Amino acid sequence: MKNYKVTLIRGDGIGPEIVAEAVKVLDKTGEKFGFKVEYADALMGGCAIDATGVPLPQETIDMCLKSDAVLLGAVGGAKWDNLPGHLRPEAGLLGIRGALKLFANLRPAKIYGPLKSACPLREEIIGDSMDIMVVRELTGGIYFGKRGREMVDGVEAAYDTEYYTAAEVERIARVAFEAARKRNRRLCSVDKANVLESSRLWRETVIRVSKDYPDVELNHLYIDNAAMQLVRNPKQFDVILASNIFGDILSDEASQVAGSIGMLASASLGEGKLGLYEPIHGSAPDIAGKGVANPLATILSVAMMLRYSLDEAEAADAIEAAVEKVLEDGIRTPDIYTEGCKKVGTVDMGDAVVAALEKV
Repeated sequence: MKNYKVTLIRGDGIGPEIVAEAVKVLDKTGEKFGFKVEYADALMGGCAIDATGVPLPQETIDMCLKSDAVLLGAVGGAKWDNLPGHLRPEAGLLGIRGALKLFANLRPAKIYGPLKSACPLREEIIGDSMDIMVVRELTGGIYFGKRGREMVDGVEAAYDTEYYTAAEVERIARVAFEAARKRNRRLCSVDKANVLESSRLWRETVIRVSKDYPDVELNHLYIDNAAMQLVRNPKQFDVILASNIFGDILSDEASQVAGSIGMLASASLGEGKLGLYEPIHGSAPDIAGKGVANPLATILSVAMMLRYSLDEAEAADAIEAAVEKVLEDGIRTPDIYTEGCKKVGTVDMGDAVVAALEKV
């Protein structure tokens, strides 16, 4: 029997609740497909600040580096909003990505058939479905460039630097092209090459890399047009490649087009198999502890973990099919509930996915 080591970062807010349900589903999947998972808990975010004084203890980094994969719930909350930037929970996210050298963020934005009514766009725009993969560069660009504050002619000023090397662009471009090869072989690279020098390097590098992928159709959009096209005609997109800040914006926009942020998973990957997997919806402190959070995005993040880090593609397919089955059966947490469906809480939704796994 194969054995895997997974570090759990349960985090803040609803994080512990949704991670618990994802673990339940992963354990059941292991029983079904003949593997076992050993878990280790680590601190990051607000809970780490409370316990250790910092958002990302070195012990957490060390544990993650010894794992096959990392599953993260969510971090953050109003309790820590007034701390200096380097001590806020979100600093832990930037730190863990850098420490684990996770430069590629994959965010699928998919409309599930039973949830199509949740999409804010008209049916004639989205058609039967929507399935987009946003590939976001994760460890470069303006979030990691030089920054600071200074006085200029007696006035306080601040700056953040957008900075990329050709090598950084090339490695994320290759991730996006490979993803497109496994889907519908269409890639849209997003930049602002009409204004930004960093974007001109980005576009030139993506075009150069594209010569190694003649089977993938490549086109380019400026970020402002891409944002507009995403709500005007999302079905034109298959894989979207973007820098750290542009990918951050577009992936959140795509999640809203998909209709429910509580359904969307993500994977952060590097050169090897180690990856960090998390839902994109945040810690939702307003509903923490109430047992109503939607665990499906975290469960779908486990499916991505099985696919990209653990090489258990059949098990990943089974989880995704189980989630589809649960939705088709009309089982809903409050965030995706519509009249006529069965409203359930966090634990019952996890149980429903486990039960569906028996049938797929």
